[in-house]
Amino acid sequence: MKKFSLVILAAAILTGLYLRQQILAPGPLKEKVFVQIPRGAGTAAAAQKLSESGVISSPVLFRLAVRAYRQDKNLKAGEYEFLPHAAMVDVIAKLAAGDVVYRRLTLPEGLTTWQMLEIIANEPLLSGEITLLPKEGELLPETYSFERGDSRDKIIRQAMAAMEQIKLRAWENRAANLPYQTPEQMIVMASIIEKETGVPEERGLVASVFVNRLIKGMRLQTDPTVIYALTKGEQVLGRPLYKKDLEIDSPYNTYKYYGLPPAPICNPGKASIEAAVNPEVSSYLYFVADGSGGHNFAASLNEHNKNVSVYRRKN
Repeated sequence: MKKFSLVILAAAILTGLYLRQQILAPGPLKEKVFVQIPRGAGTAAAAQKLSESGVISSPVLFRLAVRAYRQDKNLKAGEYEFLPHAAMVDVIAKLAAGDVVYRRLTLPEGLTTWQMLEIIANEPLLSGEITLLPKEGELLPETYSFERGDSRDKIIRQAMAAMEQIKLRAWENRAANLPYQTPEQMIVMASIIEKETGVPEERGLVASVFVNRLIKGMRLQTDPTVIYALTKGEQVLGRPLYKKDLEIDSPYNTYKYYGLPPAPICNPGKASIEAAVNPEVSSYLYFVADGSGGHNFAASLNEHNKNVSVYRRKN
């Protein structure tokens, strides 16, 4: 009887050593793979999914290993990336830690809310319909991380919360004597700056031009606001701005109406918001494209007209 017990013990030890070797050994996976573990999946369902994807060779062994490591209730749902020959012990550790794959979605600066919602709606790894309708200027241009299957509304909430945080922080640190009285008006100004220049070094000077014009009671006379009046921010104009367009009767037409437009014309980025609250100090009242992507600035109409003539000769 004693001899039989020793045989059983020896067999158990050998079995344990074999299982340990299998758990620690390189796995069968030949190339990198992404595996989605559904919400609510238990150990058996996770094992089957991993086996079908080639990550593990034995669902039964996986379940035994999970139990041995006492991780039965710790495996988390989500999308996981597994590299070739990942050992079973590392697979279990990854699932227990919830080391899921995070995808990225970028909302570029200067897009209208309609354009940003199109990007979010067309992201195939997000789920659900868009039910939130943020206003113009309420989404912060940024790169957002998400898990496969996250809702589209979740990205929108993140972008809205990020914009609110940036807006309030910028307003608290604004320069003195700005010609706008609320954070919302600041975002309107920032949206115009965003549309007027893509040159980072120019944002402060562009801001100074518009601030100077507002202080002097001059109309802003900026083309992007007219484009917004024509498109309502829900399409791309797709053509040059014509002289007759400057006659459109809209509060966004800064050639006809004084002051800021009633709302933003796009979603401005952090740099344009910073320029709106801390513009450079200058005497400039005009600027025109210089033909190289930047602008020439002028303090007088006579100087501005000369810059316009130079631009026209080049183009």
